[in-house]
Amino acid sequence: MASGRGAGRAGAPHDATVTYPGGLRARWRWGGSGQAADVFALTEAGGSLIDLGPLVAEDPDERCRAELRIDGPAGAWTVRLASTLNDEPAAVYWDSAGLLVVKYGFHAYAFEARSGTLAWSHRSATPILAALASPRLRHVLVQGELETFALEADGTVAWRIAHSDVVTAVELVGGQLVLTSYDGQHSVLDPATGRPSG
Repeated sequence: MASGRGAGRAGAPHDATVTYPGGLRARWRWGGSGQAADVFALTEAGGSLIDLGPLVAEDPDERCRAELRIDGPAGAWTVRLASTLNDEPAAVYWDSAGLLVVKYGFHAYAFEARSGTLAWSHRSATPILAALASPRLRHVLVQGELETFALEADGTVAWRIAHSDVVTAVELVGGQLVLTSYDGQHSVLDPATGRPSG
């Protein structure tokens, strides 16, 4: 994900610090199932604090938890997330929409970068590998293990395609979306439409 990752003891929560465009400084902390108290032990005061764990499970603190703290020009905000699988959270700043798009577990979330207000959330049928954004696209791309989908700034699904093999890696290269499957095969998609390219 970024610099600063590490754990002092086996099973301890992980930490990372990331800087995004627009003067946004993010501090991540995440841990495994039942580690909510450890993950939230270092929560910083100031700004808004929203817990979105109940979007994932009725008992979110029994699941994997993550906390994202943003300090930016408009102030600070903190959000807590939950996941049903042990995952490393990650985000991409979608500057044309002013959204910070976060992937964690099976969920993608879009937050208004300045305020932390949840713009939308989307649940994938499979674990999400990455969220990708480009000023040349009118949507953000979200890559799950068995599906790729594009989401508009309001959370509307622009297009979605399913894959017959598990996707293990994804990247935007030369204006194309390049997927690598579990068996090592590559497929290339037009990121604007989801149609095969090349």
